Order: sequence, then structure tokens, then C-alpha cells
Amino acid sequence: MNKTPGFYIVIAAICLSIGLISLGFILKSTALSVKGMERTVQVKGLAELEVIADTVIWPLQFSDADNNLEKLVSRVEKKNDAVTAFLKLHGFDDDEITIGSQSVIDKQAREYSNENQQFRYIVRSNIIVYSAAPDKVQNALSKVSQLAKQDIAIVQDSYETKVEYIFTGLNDVKPAMVQEATEKAREVANKFAKDSNSKLGKIKTARQGQFSISNRDSNTPQIKNIRVVTSVEYYLND
Repeated sequence: MNKTPGFYIVIAAICLSIGLISLGFILKSTALSVKGMERTVQVKGLAELEVIADTVIWPLQFSDADNNLEKLVSRVEKKNDAVTAFLKLHGFDDDEITIGSQSVIDKQAREYSNENQQFRYIVRSNIIVYSAAPDKVQNALSKVSQLAKQDIAIVQDSYETKVEYIFTGLNDVKPAMVQEATEKAREVANKFAKDSNSKLGKIKTARQGQFSISNRDSNTPQIKNIRVVTSVEYYLND
């Protein structure tokens, strides 16, 4: 019986399929064998560094009230000058001091105003200190109550007036900290290899965690703690 060309095509396709399936099993078996021979250890290394903040933002805020808006604004301007003079007395320059926004509240303009209120207008003034000398801020903070003698009550216990200390030199300390974290990770890996009667091989994978900067404690926000964790996976050799 003569075979048609289609018959031979079908036979060839079947043979090719069987060959591909067999090749797949061989490759899978080889991959499993290689993976079974691969021995690794994953370790982490921690580096920490304590630094002093190099930048500080200090918002000074006070309020005043009166029924005469013109007199009130004039009085607030004089108080702004008094606060600025206080800051200069404690070593701050003009470029470190900024007179911020001043908000005016008209109590009678409110929908639910109190008819028995003593003053109609309230002005809230903001003065911002932005300095690269946290020590000057610490000194001035301890003496800011002196402004009360000039009838200026500086708000110090609100979220808006919280002193913010910042460390801007992270890029300068990153390389040394990453090196330290990697070295500590290798120390742990070497200990593991020794305990398992193995030898530490090359690095398979390495991942650097994010740097974090936090206050050392709530009482000294100008002292910062920098932290980074490095994860490294090493090969183990017999």
C-alpha cells in the first residue's frame, strides 16, 4: 500500500513531539540535579551610626487680640521686631530668620459667633528660624520665656511649633555603613560555614536595605540614629 505524503508528515510530527517531551524531561532532571547540588546561606548585617543633626527648623508662633484691627496689626508688627531682635541677640543672622504668614480671624464674621466674646480680632504670627547651627537653637530655646516680659507668649507645645532637627549628610556616611553591614554579614556567614564544615564561596545575591534616620530618644531629638541592614546570600563549598 502506497503511503501518502500526509502520512509521513504525521509520523514526523509525532516523532518531533516525542523528542521534545523527552528533551523537556532531561532538562528538568538536569535542573533539579544542579539545584540539589547548590548550597547557599542567607545572612544579614546591621550597621548603625549616631550623628548630630546639622540643620534645624524652629517655628516661633504667637497670637494677639484686639477689637481694633489697625492697632492690633501694628502691635503684632512691633512684636515681630522684638522676636527678631531676640533671635539676633542669640546669634542668628538675617538669612536664618523669616517672617512667615500672619493669619487674621474675625470672630464676628463667623456664622456661630459668641456675642459675649471679649475681642473681635485675633492675629496669629509665625517667624521661622532655618539654621545650620542646632546648638544656637538649643541655647535660644532655653531663654525664649524672656519674651514674656514683652507680652509675647511663644507657643511651644503644639504640633505646628515643633522644632525639627535634620541630618543632611547621609550620602557622606552611606559607603562606610554599607561596607560595615556587608562585613558583619560575612562574619555571620563565615561562622555558619565553619559550624557546618563548609567553606564560604562567592556572593550569589546581595540586597541593600533602605537607610532609616530616627531620633535617638524623645529627649534629644538633635541626636540621630542611622540604620541600614544588608542581606547577602553566599555559596557554600565542601
